[in-house]
Amino acid sequence: MLETGILPDFIVVDGAEGGTGAAPLEFTDHVGVPLQEGLLLVHNTLVGIGLRQRIRIGASGKMITAFDITKTLAIGADWVNAARGFMFAVGCIQAQTCHTGRCPTGVATQDPVRQRALVVPDKADRVFNFHHNTLHALKEIVQAAGLKHPAELRAHHIVRRVSSHEVQLMSELLKYFEPNDLLKGNYRYSLYEKWWPVARSDSFSPKGELAVA
Repeated sequence: MLETGILPDFIVVDGAEGGTGAAPLEFTDHVGVPLQEGLLLVHNTLVGIGLRQRIRIGASGKMITAFDITKTLAIGADWVNAARGFMFAVGCIQAQTCHTGRCPTGVATQDPVRQRALVVPDKADRVFNFHHNTLHALKEIVQAAGLKHPAELRAHHIVRRVSSHEVQLMSELLKYFEPNDLLKGNYRYSLYEKWWPVARSDSFSPKGELAVA
C-alpha cells in the first residue's frame, strides 16, 4: 500500500473464535489468531503507517452479545460482522453437519424434506427480535458510558479483571501505536521490531530466504 498508493476501502479481521460447522475440526480447534490480537495488529499497523483514517476495519469472530460488539469497537474496529447469534435465532443447534447436507434443523441443507424443519415466518420473527434487542442493549451500554455513538468507544471504556483483587483498563493492557510510528522506527514491541524491517511488497517470505523444500 505504501509503495503503490493503492488502498482497500476496508479490511475485515476474522478471529479464530468464529467459524463454520463445515470447517475441518483441526482448523476449528487450533488454526487462527484470536480476534483481539488480530484486530489490534491490523489497527496498529495502519496507524503506524499513517493510513488508519483512510481504511476502515471490520471484525468478526463469535460476535453474539451487545458487549461483544462494544468491546470489539472499543479495541479498534469500525464495525462488526455477526453470524452466530442469528444462526442460533434461526434454529442452529451446532450439529456440525453443515457440509453433509443433513442439517437436523433445516438451516444448512438442500434437502427439501429437511428444509421443512425451518418454519420461515416463525424464525423471521426470532431473528428480527434478536437483532432489535441486541442493538437496543448496545445503545444502553453506549449511553451508560456517557457517549452519543458507538464510534466514540475506546479501550479506556472497558475494564478487565486481571486477578482476584485487581482490575485494569484495556487501554493499559493493550499497546497502541501513535500515527506514523512504524515509519519513524518506533516499533514499541518485539513483534514489529522483528518483522516490520523485513516485510516486503514483492514476497511473503522475509528477505526471500524461506522456501518450501
